[in-house]
Amino acid sequence: MALWRLLAGHLRPRRRAVAAVVLLQVAQTAALLYLPTLNAVIIDDGVFAGDTGLILRLGAVMAGVSLVQGAATLAAVHLSARTAMGVGRDLREAVYLHVGRLSGQEVGALGVPSLITRTTNDVQQIQTFALSLLTAIVAAPVMAVGGIVMAVLQDVALSWLLVALVPVLGVVTAVLVGRMRPLSRAVQERVDAVNRVLREQIAGVRVTRAFVRQDAERARFGRANAELTDVSTRLGYTSVALMPLVVNLVNVCGVFVIWAGAQRVGGGGLGVGELTVFLTYLAMIQTAVLTAAFVIMNLPRAEVCAVRVAEVLDTEPSLAPPARPVRRMRAPGRVELRGVRFRYPGAEDDVLHGVDLVGRPGTTTAIVGSTGSGKSTLLGLIRRLSDPTEGTVLFGGEDATTLDPDLLARSASMVEQRPHLFSGTVATNLRLGHARATDDELWHALGIAQARDFVPDLDAPVAQGGANLSGGQRQRLSLARALVRRTPVYLLDDPFSALDHTTESRVRQAVAAETADATVIVVAQRVRAILDADHIVVLDEGRVAGAGTHEELVRDSPVYREIVRSQLGEELVG
Repeated sequence: MALWRLLAGHLRPRRRAVAAVVLLQVAQTAALLYLPTLNAVIIDDGVFAGDTGLILRLGAVMAGVSLVQGAATLAAVHLSARTAMGVGRDLREAVYLHVGRLSGQEVGALGVPSLITRTTNDVQQIQTFALSLLTAIVAAPVMAVGGIVMAVLQDVALSWLLVALVPVLGVVTAVLVGRMRPLSRAVQERVDAVNRVLREQIAGVRVTRAFVRQDAERARFGRANAELTDVSTRLGYTSVALMPLVVNLVNVCGVFVIWAGAQRVGGGGLGVGELTVFLTYLAMIQTAVLTAAFVIMNLPRAEVCAVRVAEVLDTEPSLAPPARPVRRMRAPGRVELRGVRFRYPGAEDDVLHGVDLVGRPGTTTAIVGSTGSGKSTLLGLIRRLSDPTEGTVLFGGEDATTLDPDLLARSASMVEQRPHLFSGTVATNLRLGHARATDDELWHALGIAQARDFVPDLDAPVAQGGANLSGGQRQRLSLARALVRRTPVYLLDDPFSALDHTTESRVRQAVAAETADATVIVVAQRVRAILDADHIVVLDEGRVAGAGTHEELVRDSPVYREIVRSQLGEELVG
């Protein structure tokens, strides 16, 4: 079972704390079971006999036992809470680190909203169950069994009521828990659905307003919310029914105990103190059952959450690190693709078909083509965001799949088509590229990216995702972040698409001078941005439709000639 596997794996390093919790709970439960016996002696041998000395002596013993019980309870709760919180912390960290090793395909298959729910809500449910389990791991069974034993020792004749009560309580609990398990799974699925709708609506709020779809989106959220409310309500009805059923069953049993016990007291076969103690043990059994029921109530949802968390942890990254990674490149800066084919999982056709490409230090290789021709996918293969279906990607003269992932990451800077900025400041975003970069180095990179005009200082705030910046400003900050790294290879995925022609020209010239000794592979939609490239590769539906300089391609490649004609007119074609 996924729940016990996760708990065992994370409780094993804390076995000393768990052992201490067990010992403390044994101590506090034993003290609780001993107190009613003392109380019976005080009533029968002290109060009725008028022995004040016995009352004082046993009263002092009861006070001491109560102190021991209270101290053991506090210590057990403290250790249980620390242990359960530690389990939750480690589980969240494990999920977070594992997701960071997954490729984009695996993250997409699991779903970002679902991953957020699993990392937060699901782990929280497992943590809550761990806490309830630790606080009741010994106390409930010891108190239940001990209460039954002590009650039998007080009076065997009344004990048949307990023999009848315990199986009934077990059946009631089993039936309700069986109903709660599928409802718990449905609740987590509905939480995922609500998160997904919220994420889409918050991210697309401008589109919703532009097309006046507020009412439709409000209705969509209302349906998801209503489904979650309905399932949660049914789960709540089922779970809350457990406690009153247990209490009422025990109270009915208590009525029969008093009725039968009163007759035995009247006949002299049972003392008043013994009857009082028997009722006390019955109450203890009730408490133990309710405690166990509380744990069992959390069990179905914790099981479902554990399965979902285990599904993430058991997902094997498709980009597994090599068993014996290569930590030194034979040809730093050289990038080569040999007969590369790539197909997304579940797709019918390849995105790339037999692509060959070579990038050398000191040169700029441009990739141009229509939308959907596989340009961005090709850059992702070079950076090993995915592995090719067929063929080989060589980086630094080595197969990219054999390279140490850290070495590969340090050797290439990538500017994505849709740059992402983190909440913080300009400096914190730029230093993602190089944590120890000086302020002068940051300003130098900003100058190359033509970003000084909108960056007043390095502590200027950046909102989440760069929401307080325009598209062109985000692109220039992302470019500056890549330049701060000073890597031998730069992979630029259409980094100038949001810039006006004047700014684009200045940025291209500055970047070309800064990266003169590096290998630059740039994807571009605008032909004007790659006219001066040393080598241009034309992609058409995932195939290389031409390669060479601008002049060579205008002469020899109909696909490239058509792209140039559509963007720049006949004067640059003829």
